[in-house]
Amino acid sequence: MKVERDLHMSRGDGETSYATNSRIQEKSILKTRPVLHKAVAAAQASLSRTTGKTMVVADLGCSSGPNTFLVVSEVLAAIVADQREAELPAPVQVQFFLNDLPGNDFNLVFQSLEMFKMATATEKGEALPPYYVAGLPGSYYTRLLPDHSVHLFHSSYCLMWRSKVPEDISKGIAQNEGNIYISGGTPPSVVKSYQKQFEEDFSLFLRLRHDELVSGGQMVLAFLGRKNKDARRDEAVGQTWRLLSQALQSLVQQGRVEKDTLDSFNLPFYAPSVDEVKEVISQSDLFDINHMDLTRGGVDFARSIRAVAEPLIMHHFGEDVLDDLFEIFTQNVVKHLQKVKVKNPVIVLSLTARRAQQIDVALVQ
Repeated sequence: MKVERDLHMSRGDGETSYATNSRIQEKSILKTRPVLHKAVAAAQASLSRTTGKTMVVADLGCSSGPNTFLVVSEVLAAIVADQREAELPAPVQVQFFLNDLPGNDFNLVFQSLEMFKMATATEKGEALPPYYVAGLPGSYYTRLLPDHSVHLFHSSYCLMWRSKVPEDISKGIAQNEGNIYISGGTPPSVVKSYQKQFEEDFSLFLRLRHDELVSGGQMVLAFLGRKNKDARRDEAVGQTWRLLSQALQSLVQQGRVEKDTLDSFNLPFYAPSVDEVKEVISQSDLFDINHMDLTRGGVDFARSIRAVAEPLIMHHFGEDVLDDLFEIFTQNVVKHLQKVKVKNPVIVLSLTARRAQQIDVALVQ
């Protein structure tokens, strides 16, 4: 599996597309609105300390569909509100960079841009500051923008995806038989491999973003996590993937999928605990935490999971099993929800980039 090639949401705007099935992510963005608006105000303050009048905002893992421009709309509204409150003399200009992996449906994003501009012009008139939108393909586990050029990073429902499947479980003998993610029967060594991959990825992400942020720049991040410290006992996000594993096992029993094919498939995914996230941030010595909490997001299992996982499943198992697989998955979900009410934990973070002198002091201490 090559994550940069194979990981993308289902394209287009059809019945099973991500654009049509991203209501959960929309609710998450709206729920984090107060945190985002505070970060925008702080970003404007950092702008006043730098040259120029252009605020640079990057949305990492923007995907496609209505949520892409919901973030743009929220940032613009926050800028206007902050300008009015602070009685600033003139509006800033805003440069938005919409980032995702190259397989993202950027065509749909660009086709939607003109409709968004028309809608915002009609609804808000001339109150909005001048803004410009550009696509930015690439992994957020690589450098994306010049040094000290960004005032605000935003990312929603993305950072639980890993840069790759941990190498020691992606090659050789199957170590997590019958599962595509961590389950109750997953060996401790596999759990540790996922945890290590998360630590490496998130540490790298923080270093890269710190290099790209201006002094005092802001980040607002929301991503799936877990409440239970033991990943094998995760009854929310983990249970979602267990139900999909069970659907794949049914196809193995029917002879539709080879057992070895299932055993060789591992998701490039890890939903961390709050403590794991705090530990990596603390070890980095690069950011101050302004806000951190664990909220409970709603679950619309079947369609939303298909919109997210279908490209990975199709690449590994083939297109011909998709409809039957997700029909079985839906049946599994219905039975599960009759027994248990599930809400996915979402970690919401607001961070401020430390200045160089703050980092020097922290290192001395």
